[in-house]
Order: sequence, then C-alpha cells, then structure tokens
Amino acid sequence: SAVLERMDYSKLYAAYSRMGRIERSPKRLFKILVYGCMNGLYSSRKLERACGRDINFMYLLGREQAPDHATIARFRGERLTEVIDDLFGQLIGQLTDAGELSLVSAFIDGTKLEANANRYSFVWKKSTQTNEQSCRRK
Repeated sequence: SAVLERMDYSKLYAAYSRMGRIERSPKRLFKILVYGCMNGLYSSRKLERACGRDINFMYLLGREQAPDHATIARFRGERLTEVIDDLFGQLIGQLTDAGELSLVSAFIDGTKLEANANRYSFVWKKSTQTNEQSCRRK
C-alpha cells in the first residue's frame, strides 16, 4: 500500500469524464487489482468476494464499501487500459528503488509461453532471447 501511495495517478484520473462524480476511488481500485493479482485473484467476482471478506482488501479500500464485480470489470476494461503501461512502469520503478526488484537479469527456462500475437501458438526460449531488447525498452 505504501509503495502504491507514492505513485502518480494523474493519468488515471484524467481517464474519467469531467461530468458527474467518481463513484469509487481509482487509486483504491488499482490497489485491489494489484493485490489481487499478487494473490492469484483475477476474476472480478472473486475480487468482489475478497473485498467483502479479506481484511487485507478491506485495509486497501480504507473505509469505502466493497465495490461490486461490475465496477471492478468496468474499471479494468474502460479506465485502466489507457494508463496501465504508465502505472505498472511506475510500480516497477518504485519496487526497484526500494530494492525489492532487480532489473539486472532475466531468467528464461525452456518453458513454452502461449502467445496470441504470434503465427504459432507457442513461443520458445530462443525467440524470447531474440526479442529481449524490445522487451527491455518496454
């Protein structure tokens, strides 16, 4: 939570319309998405359930009521897609500065990774090494 508090959310807030009010805090919704991913919770319905039961999710929400699954899905699908690269870039930077993450080495084993953008359904180790420079730039 402390790492996520130090991030700049101005681009995320800019993704919202100036008409009307923001129903849920985008910062808190992003926090529960990140914490959910860290714990293997990706479904909006599972995240909704966890926000109502798990004390860690409740802490991240502050005193706000748990969002419903439609709010989480809408946030992830409509608002977050425009700024996700910026937010996760900031998160990686924060974790690197805190010494929790090292960008020195990337370890690749012989695991096949399924890819949607490739002509074939799997990507092998050699092709990931070939494209390593473009991954580092991103």
